[in-house]
Amino acid sequence: MAFFRGIPVSLWGSGMYVPEKVLTNDDLSRLVETSDEWIRDRTGIQRRHIAAEGELTSTVAEKAARAALDDAGVDPSELDMIIVATNSPDTLFPGVAPKVQGLLGALNAGAFDVQSGCTSGVYSMAVAAGGIASGMWKRVLVIGAEVLSPLIDWTDRNTCVLFGDGAGAVVLGPSREGEGKFISAELRSDGTKHEQITLPGGVVQYPATAETVKNKLHYVAMKGNDVFKFVNRTIPPFLRDYCGASGFSPEDIDWWFFHQANQRIIERSAERLGISPDKVILNIAEYGNTSAASLFIALSEFLREKRLRKGEKLLFTAFGAGMTYGGIIYEA
Repeated sequence: MAFFRGIPVSLWGSGMYVPEKVLTNDDLSRLVETSDEWIRDRTGIQRRHIAAEGELTSTVAEKAARAALDDAGVDPSELDMIIVATNSPDTLFPGVAPKVQGLLGALNAGAFDVQSGCTSGVYSMAVAAGGIASGMWKRVLVIGAEVLSPLIDWTDRNTCVLFGDGAGAVVLGPSREGEGKFISAELRSDGTKHEQITLPGGVVQYPATAETVKNKLHYVAMKGNDVFKFVNRTIPPFLRDYCGASGFSPEDIDWWFFHQANQRIIERSAERLGISPDKVILNIAEYGNTSAASLFIALSEFLREKRLRKGEKLLFTAFGAGMTYGGIIYEA
């Protein structure tokens, strides 16, 4: 666990974008053997947004980025770095971040992607905050963006009911008078369980062949029961210890931003930590699991509703393929 030292770092602005097309549970029931009741009961999801044809991860990332830059009052030319958290890049290379940097005209910024499963958002915020705190950067645009729909097997009800497309973004910079700051971060991984969430086809281990296509290796695969067990065993004690090491109890955190993967998982984790449901941010019913974008979308909606008060503490946490997990705490 590490505290952010040096220059205090704050959230300057946020933004989001989700595609117009909506896929409801009833729509899915016409594709696979499922029902609205079955999906809601097991996941809490009611709808998800799906990218239109030709709408790429870089497309949704750019739109969320422009919203965040407008909110922060920052011109793209003022950015020092652009970090994109994603597990569904347009291409393996180039990455999404350099494409977005070009689309924005952020001529003075570097750019790179972070791919750490659904935890990529937490990892990216921690890297950005650490870079600013050290004095290496002044203004960083962090984007969580996913267009997972082309990577989903729409005949597999275990995965196709879960995921949605969208993007969220934040602009981070040195704290100005009266602004908040990031306090600490903890980033973890258990690579012994790397096989629980995978997309194996098309790269080094399984180069694209007729056989990999036939065996559906180019789609997201997930061992749902194993993931559920991992999260329930690992995440609550991790969060309790992380809060303690940061000088807080779970009750001291005013707002909890869990990765929007499964409402049952979120509610069970909150219950084990003794967190009031009123402190837990939930938007999974509308967007489904947007992977690395989920925390940014939830934060953007939350800030747009002007619910945050000075001095309140926010904890962002996620888990994902790897298996990675982590948390980061911000004080308004």
